[in-house]
Amino acid sequence: MNDTTVTLVGNVATAVEYRETAAGAAVARFRFAVTARRWDRERAVWTDGTTSFYTVSAWRSLGANVAASVSVGEPLVVLGRLKVREDERDGQRKTFVDIDALAVGHDLTRGTSAFRRSARAEPGPGAQAPPGAREGDLTDREEVRGLVPAAGEDPWTTAAHQLVTVP
Repeated sequence: MNDTTVTLVGNVATAVEYRETAAGAAVARFRFAVTARRWDRERAVWTDGTTSFYTVSAWRSLGANVAASVSVGEPLVVLGRLKVREDERDGQRKTFVDIDALAVGHDLTRGTSAFRRSARAEPGPGAQAPPGAREGDLTDREEVRGLVPAAGEDPWTTAAHQLVTVP
């Protein structure tokens, strides 16, 4: 596939609209503002350039997580596929630039964020657990990849302890 993938850094310009399509797929949409900044050597200050606006669409679980996590004005980094389309409105041809999001996250150069892992969806009908697995068991892949901490282990407490403990 020869899609154009872009990374944008900017701010959420509108409230996130979350809905399900007629086909049952969930999508979250919002407008995203990206303003170029440059250093003005003559005045020794940063100046804002023009602002570009994009419509960002996030599908399925990404869309649900965006809707639950993102508010107007928040700084984000958006990675996605660029889609440019033309349309005629009010007798004039207009160009619209859309981003089909692959990943969305808060821009941590401008603040802090707290990550909470979302619950996994239950397997659909007909899905089978690995042989010998009990309800609630993790697959070996999940344990090896470290997706879920060991029982009773809090990764934040462990990391903080390692930072303050001198060997």
